[in-house]
Amino acid sequence: MRRPGKLAGAAALLAVALLQACVSLPLPEDRPADEAFASPESTALGTISTFAAVEHGGRSGFLVLDTGRQALLARAALINGAERSIDAQYFIWNGDVSGRYLACRLYAAADRGVRVRLLLDDINVSGRDAVIAALDEHPNIEIRIFNPSPKRAGLGKWLVFAGDFERLNRRMHNKTFVADAAFGIVGGRNIGDEYFDLHPEANFRDRDVLTTGPIVHDISQNFDAYWNTPLAYSIGKLSPGAAEGTDLQSIALDACAVPDHLVEDFALPGDQEDAHRYAMDALGEFTWAEAELVYDVPASGHETSSDEPREAARALSALVEVAELEILIESAYLVLGSKQLDTLAAVTGRGVRVAALTNSLASNDLTTNHSGYACRRRGMIAAGMERHELRPDAASCLEWMGTRVDCDSAIVGLHAKSAVFDRKVLFVGSFNVNLRSIYLNSETVLLIHSQELAEQVAHDIETGMLQANSWQVSLTPG
Repeated sequence: MRRPGKLAGAAALLAVALLQACVSLPLPEDRPADEAFASPESTALGTISTFAAVEHGGRSGFLVLDTGRQALLARAALINGAERSIDAQYFIWNGDVSGRYLACRLYAAADRGVRVRLLLDDINVSGRDAVIAALDEHPNIEIRIFNPSPKRAGLGKWLVFAGDFERLNRRMHNKTFVADAAFGIVGGRNIGDEYFDLHPEANFRDRDVLTTGPIVHDISQNFDAYWNTPLAYSIGKLSPGAAEGTDLQSIALDACAVPDHLVEDFALPGDQEDAHRYAMDALGEFTWAEAELVYDVPASGHETSSDEPREAARALSALVEVAELEILIESAYLVLGSKQLDTLAAVTGRGVRVAALTNSLASNDLTTNHSGYACRRRGMIAAGMERHELRPDAASCLEWMGTRVDCDSAIVGLHAKSAVFDRKVLFVGSFNVNLRSIYLNSETVLLIHSQELAEQVAHDIETGMLQANSWQVSLTPG
């Protein structure tokens, strides 16, 4: 007699097989390569940027965005200030207050003639094809979905995921933003309230970098690489007819229905003049330095192996190999495999201090990620890594989040992804020091050669490591 469990398993496999047979992605689109806007000097933002870069010998400028207010203000200013082009690439774009506000600003920019290209990973798109397709109907907005499931929502989407796991397990985790080829943002933040200190229950300590100068061209090349890959499907091709019966004006009005106090509390720019003033004022706070942008080659959908580290991981490894004194790491999810543990032991064995701040179980937004970390925690400590886990009631919450967050009722979690090498080089972007970022996800990172910025972020990381903000984890004797 067959056991019920085996019958259930067989039924699940049959369901996956049947679903795979019934749905498939459209054929790859036959389309010419679409390149980023490349004439920043013809715009106000570009003029502001060009003069500043010339004054600094052609180096690029960087401003670390540590707080949610800084991060939302920078994005709002660049959207409001843009005249020709906005390219945005995100793993997650939520439909909450901040997500609707930024969508509203993008729609307004498109209305005044700005070309908007929005590239979203499919992992968080479920159930929103109609809204996305309606926005895509705007003549100046184009939206593409990266590495999508042919089944667009519900249980069927996850059954397809199980049946096409090798392809769909590779996600576009990159987060980049460029306005008028003049200013860009690279970092760890997705678009959502918890990333901008607006969530009533849980907010993230995160980090982005606002950039200008030659590095922005490299960020645009990163965007184009993903935009033009065959795995980036236009929403109209992926979900034909999804926008039928959906009113674009109603969606735009809904997106703009955000709390009246948001603009005032965050001092968000009201018009283009305000936005351009923000850009000029921000330049006074920039640090100018040499830098490189590193991004992973977009997944093709035909990968058969996940054994080799990807480009961003190799860049990180190269910095680890040459570190002489200290490596400070801040990573929301921190999981090392046997190869990385061997490297860690060799590095600490030659006297380099390696200290890392990550989430505790109490501050982690994904229990599954913490479980992967917990079973490797002992090995990382044994290999010489100094470990700190963020407290959900961190004493520095008010400093990190500001008075808009009630730190007594809202927990603080970690979402930043940065590393500092010998207080000389800053590695910052979307890359978590974990096996997904090393082998599977696509990532974008900045390598900034600046002692000033390295010292700044090192101070921020060590503040997080203080006893009032985190627990230090050690091995119990015996």
